[in-house]
Amino acid sequence: MRSVAHILGRKGRNTVTVAPATTVLEALSIMANHNIGSVMVMEHGELKGIMTERDYSRKVILKGKSSTDTPVSEIMSTNFPKISPKDSIEHCMELMSENNIRYLPVYESGALAGIVSINDVVKETIAAQAETISSLKDYMHSGL
Repeated sequence: MRSVAHILGRKGRNTVTVAPATTVLEALSIMANHNIGSVMVMEHGELKGIMTERDYSRKVILKGKSSTDTPVSEIMSTNFPKISPKDSIEHCMELMSENNIRYLPVYESGALAGIVSINDVVKETIAAQAETISSLKDYMHSGL
């Protein structure tokens, strides 16, 4: 069974972070430069929240706020379920579905170890299925 550790092994444990006072526009620029859909909002080494593209569209654009004046702390999402590298991909899918979220912070020994997105979970699921299919093909051809 595949775990979060497989995802972190493939994509790495690097997280892109901003401070709570960072403007939404600055955060969006950082996200665009890294080709990512979220940034971790950190203060004194502690995760305060995650600002996502969804937060921007729903809490800035639709509410008529200014991207240049609004700090990420005003729009970030908080209270994400915590997962560990040992958790299964299935568990991640359940949490994401139950909580209607697309990102999960990964903790190891109490410290932030990375982030897993719905895209990461889908890629890992597809990779696992491809391996299963390949193994089944090998098994079928070995018996011929």
